[in-house]
Amino acid sequence: MSQQELLKTIVAALGGAGIDYMVSGSIVSSLQGEPRATHDIDIVVTLDASAAKRLTEALPGSHYYLDEDRMLEAIERRTMFNLIDPASGYKVDFWILTDEQFDISRFSRKHETDLAGIRIAVSSPEDTILAKLRWAKLSGGSEKQFTDALRVYEVQYGNLDIAYLRDWAERLGIADLLEKLTEQAEVV
Repeated sequence: MSQQELLKTIVAALGGAGIDYMVSGSIVSSLQGEPRATHDIDIVVTLDASAAKRLTEALPGSHYYLDEDRMLEAIERRTMFNLIDPASGYKVDFWILTDEQFDISRFSRKHETDLAGIRIAVSSPEDTILAKLRWAKLSGGSEKQFTDALRVYEVQYGNLDIAYLRDWAERLGIADLLEKLTEQAEVV
């Protein structure tokens, strides 16, 4: 199964289980910026215990590794759990939507786009940039995360809400990284 086929299967399962979601991470930064290979799919979800049961039924253990107990623990702790497709080795990281202001803001700003014939909900370019810069900081200066953010900024530049970027960069403590990004960006 290709990564796109897995994403299509996951999106269909989420829809069938009535679970609101948003694809984020490198899949989205590749759509909005410069494409690059990635072995995982990041998805933010609104999930409770009853929805977890529906999701495990939609993605059976005979095809995927998905631990319902780990899901319930992630729901309780507002963290993440994953699904693995043993046939391909691809992994899906499901991030439980938290009540943190930035998470609520970026989830409310998601929009739909097409990816290889699949209609998916994705984070806005501004939120992709901010999330990537945040991960760059949390990981001790990851150049990969910073470069992903830079490429999204460069490709989306004319359509970005710069005031939103600056406001959230300040709130998230990454204003210095946003400044570095704008200095390095090659935009017209």
